[in-house]
Amino acid sequence: MGFRGESERLSLDEAAGHLARTPFVLAAWLRGMPEEWLHADEGPGTWSPYVVVGHLIHGDSTLWLPRARMILERGESAAFETFDRFAQVREGQDAAIDELLTTFSRLRADNLRALSALRLAESDLARRGRHPDLGAVTLGELLATWVVHDWNHLAQIARVLARRLDADVGPWKAYLPLLAR
Repeated sequence: MGFRGESERLSLDEAAGHLARTPFVLAAWLRGMPEEWLHADEGPGTWSPYVVVGHLIHGDSTLWLPRARMILERGESAAFETFDRFAQVREGQDAAIDELLTTFSRLRADNLRALSALRLAESDLARRGRHPDLGAVTLGELLATWVVHDWNHLAQIARVLARRLDADVGPWKAYLPLLAR
């Protein structure tokens, strides 16, 4: 299979399916992981797996569904609220990872139920809203961004964890693009 053609877009069912998987991936990956791995990062101003989970919680609490609803209710008449991409750094740094993962799983399930309750048609994916920096965006773009946002942070976690083994892999580093960045 190759890349999608211009006429082939992410469907609502595909988006929901991808979004439903993230909490399970994170739970399988991070539950029981030693604290030093959970709080590892790539240096000042970068995020650990623990902080990434907090960011995903903040996004599911304040970003995706409110923007989807705003597109449906107001279209382009008003710009979305600006998203605080760093709120998780200031909030909730004392919860155990299991608590964060449970919270994220619950929020994501709630959001997917709420998304389903909107009873969107595929034609709704073309409806437009206004991003404060990007201008006109569609509901379909918002949903695809939500999916890729999850994957972006899963890749970030993989990179941070892999860096902890950078010196340990020896000459195989040449075959590990994850460590080349």
